[in-house]
Amino acid sequence: MVGMKPIDVAPSATTKFFGAGTAACFADLVTFPLDTAKVRLQIQGESQGAQGANAVKYRGVFGTITTMVRTEGPRSLYNGLVAGLQRQMSFASVRIGLYDSMKQFYTRGSESASIVVRLMAGCTTGAMAVAFAQPTDVVKVRFQAQVPLADGGRRYNGTMDAYRTIARDEGVRGLWKGCMPNITRNAIVNCAELVTYDIIKELILKYDLMTDNLPCHFTAAFGAGFCTTVVASPVDVVKTRFMNSAAGQYGSAINCAVIMLTKEGPTAFYKGFMPSFLRLGSWNIVMFVSYEQIKRGMTRAQQSWESPF
Repeated sequence: MVGMKPIDVAPSATTKFFGAGTAACFADLVTFPLDTAKVRLQIQGESQGAQGANAVKYRGVFGTITTMVRTEGPRSLYNGLVAGLQRQMSFASVRIGLYDSMKQFYTRGSESASIVVRLMAGCTTGAMAVAFAQPTDVVKVRFQAQVPLADGGRRYNGTMDAYRTIARDEGVRGLWKGCMPNITRNAIVNCAELVTYDIIKELILKYDLMTDNLPCHFTAAFGAGFCTTVVASPVDVVKTRFMNSAAGQYGSAINCAVIMLTKEGPTAFYKGFMPSFLRLGSWNIVMFVSYEQIKRGMTRAQQSWESPF
């Protein structure tokens, strides 16, 4: 990330890798109920043809949260949290933690990176992260989308049971279901999120609007969250629908998008926009602020360890 002064010691790649995963896990703990509400709103309407008006169960972010707490209990807001933390530790470590290293790879070690290079770095680490961590995302979405069955049972009894059940019933490929739309989504998200954060922070420091501290990180993260939500929402809705679908429900992610467009109209691609923005905005703020502090703390600790006197 930008903002290092000449006298500063740059964080190592290892520090960035583990710092990004830790900060993302912390951000997930804080914002997970908003993410669950977003998933419920995004999948709402899939069976509208069969259920008619009764299919509209959730209305708005806080209405969704209230309905879930009332009908399923408060713990339902954290369905899939274990898989979510597994996802962030493996996923964010790659897509965020390796972003600066990928920029240096494309610029061959130069500190100056153009917009094109930043976009290439964001796309690359985003795609790498999805290929590595896709099973955790599938399980997380399945848990967030599941509601208690008529007999009181559940689709999956636990995180490991979900991995086993999906692999048994849908094959190992089922754990990578929706991998292509997720790669597309995360290439977009990574570019919008990291590049926007990078540029906003760079401009703030360039024009001396703020110093490289918490208010600067907060402002850049908020801007990154809004831009990311606007750009990525359509792909995110398709990804959620496709990963949560039963075997054979959609032929492909493109087929899923076409069915959504014909049955529900273009506004379906922005279902759950407000929880997406609330979640991404707050997630970005918590993650980037935490990430910057963790990087600094780990770097100082490393310096103290190497030079104790």
